[in-house]
Amino acid sequence: MNERTILHSDVNNFFASVECVSKPELKNKPVAVTGNPEKRTGIILAKNEIAKSFGVKTGQTIYEAQKLCPELVCLPPHYSLYEKISKKLHAVYLEYTDLVEPIGLDECWLDVTSSKNVLKKTGEQIAYEIKERIKKEFGFTVSVGVSFSKIYAKLGSDLKKPDAVTVIPKSKFKEIVYPLPLNSIVGIGHRLEKKFKLININTIGEFCNLTKSYIKSLMGITGVKLLENLQGSEEDKVANYYHLTPPKSIGNGTTTIKDIEKREDIEKVLSFLAEKVSKRLISQNFQAKTLSVTLKSNTLEKFRKSVTFPPTFASNVLLREAMTIVDSFFKYNQPIRAIRLRASNLESISHHQQLSLFDEKAQKSSIGIKNITSKYGSDAIYLASETESFINRKNHTEE
Repeated sequence: MNERTILHSDVNNFFASVECVSKPELKNKPVAVTGNPEKRTGIILAKNEIAKSFGVKTGQTIYEAQKLCPELVCLPPHYSLYEKISKKLHAVYLEYTDLVEPIGLDECWLDVTSSKNVLKKTGEQIAYEIKERIKKEFGFTVSVGVSFSKIYAKLGSDLKKPDAVTVIPKSKFKEIVYPLPLNSIVGIGHRLEKKFKLININTIGEFCNLTKSYIKSLMGITGVKLLENLQGSEEDKVANYYHLTPPKSIGNGTTTIKDIEKREDIEKVLSFLAEKVSKRLISQNFQAKTLSVTLKSNTLEKFRKSVTFPPTFASNVLLREAMTIVDSFFKYNQPIRAIRLRASNLESISHHQQLSLFDEKAQKSSIGIKNITSKYGSDAIYLASETESFINRKNHTEE
């Protein structure tokens, strides 16, 4: 049987790499893509390898980064350019297979199982060919993971950076992967890692020895899926690029641990949901023009209303609009058990570039948070308002 071969190609320091290639004068300089470069309180969204060597990190303030690297060149993001380059990268991948599934602008899975026979090459050889082509044709580097499943292909691309190919074959995946720290896997953030350390679970292998019922009690059904994938499941298929259909809406909801009634408590739950929706909008390159809020009372009565506004993906704009909706129809006179936030009327980020008209700082901060959580897990950074005990993290849903 022809073993499944999945590649995960990840552009190294994508935003900063594109900026450096498009501006030759930046060669050999430390560069960061940031929030408003005129305001030192803005954050680092991406940095090149030179800046990284000085200790500059994604999520730092410009002020913190410039203390480490006084010569740091700070540039605003140019999303239309990044999307244009991303599409050109997809065109390269599509020369090898139709099974190309993008993750944001800078990452893609490729299923090259059938391509190996046609090209008379192994998955590793295809990965090296793609890596060298991108370096030659685009001027920047990628790291490529090669494995039998999506989760391990992505792990492979994360293990060696920059400009590397890492193979995790099915015959040796436990030997290679199971000794690795648990936080090597996206989905295990800092707080979950701390929980597992308390029960002496520190590696991927130790996590894989836990029962599904125990994982479900800690992480919900998402945790069970993660466990199955780490144990070697191949059910997670790579989508066909030409069959990808944009979502009609993106939403998240949660059932609260205890009934809530106060305005400030409802606002805190909506803040948590706005962050979730914002991260998903950014990762799929969308912004929304319509927002809907649904409240369910402890008697199961539903209250729902929507509003349309200029397109955005910024979490604080979504929160502001959500509270405007709630204030317009809810009297704060009965206990609420569940809340859902849904963004719809979606359009590509590239179709609307004048971010300064709609809270530019908020949009860039949202992208920074998304970049951090994509790399380190959803628990790596969160709002102070999310710490309230009534938010049920195990029981929130997505659509």
